[in-house]
Amino acid sequence: MGRSWQEVNILLEEADRVLNCEESAPYDGPFHVGVDLGTADVVLMVVDDRGRPVAAFLEWAQVVRDGVVVDFVGAVDIVRRLVQKAEARLGVAITSASTSFPPGTDARLSTNILETAGLDVVRVMDEPSCVGRLLSLDKAAVVDIGGGTTGTAVLSRGRVIFSGDEPTGGTHITLVIAGRYGLSFHEAEEKKRVAGDPTILDLARPTLQRICDIVSGHIAGHGVQEIILSGGTCCLEGIETVFARELGLPVKVPSRPLLLTPLAIASLAVE
Repeated sequence: MGRSWQEVNILLEEADRVLNCEESAPYDGPFHVGVDLGTADVVLMVVDDRGRPVAAFLEWAQVVRDGVVVDFVGAVDIVRRLVQKAEARLGVAITSASTSFPPGTDARLSTNILETAGLDVVRVMDEPSCVGRLLSLDKAAVVDIGGGTTGTAVLSRGRVIFSGDEPTGGTHITLVIAGRYGLSFHEAEEKKRVAGDPTILDLARPTLQRICDIVSGHIAGHGVQEIILSGGTCCLEGIETVFARELGLPVKVPSRPLLLTPLAIASLAVE
């Protein structure tokens, strides 16, 4: 189901309002669940039959790296915990979910985790394609910048005509920040997410320029007229200006970049 940019931003703000909210909110009706297994975090989102978020839980963790699961047991445990929190909030039993994977990697890396956690996998699609489906894009590219990988999906009339992935992402920026300020990885992650510090964008610029080079190669010859950024790294203030300058195209960043892919995954089963 395709939605307008404005509609998606409203839904993202609704998701942000319920994020990690454990207050009881009994729900009675059809719902759909999405699980996003990222390099820096795992997000579980529940949407109603109209695609509106009713629960969302995030746990920071490094159980996946560069599209490879490095802590299978840890990932399964996190999914189970997030499922239990969502069940307790909504008063429902969650038995199935959709998920995603970086382009060019094996989808079973994600589906095996969900199945081991006791969930039936109803839909699975690569990350940028999930976003492309949600927005029903034409002559556009979705660039999903996660912690370890950057995925690109080129869409024409809502259909993915190219997808690619490279092992470069926000983790590289975090390591640069950690080295510059003598911080631990966790402290550098926190500093990266704080708005209003222009020095962070300057430190991130070389990595972002490398990512732009990758994206430029991915979109070459496809008539792309617009770039949509998604993924946690896109929370970095000013990132769209770097991409617009390097790629020479209009660039959009959603209101809550960290939650765009989870929303898109949860929406896969919404008709």
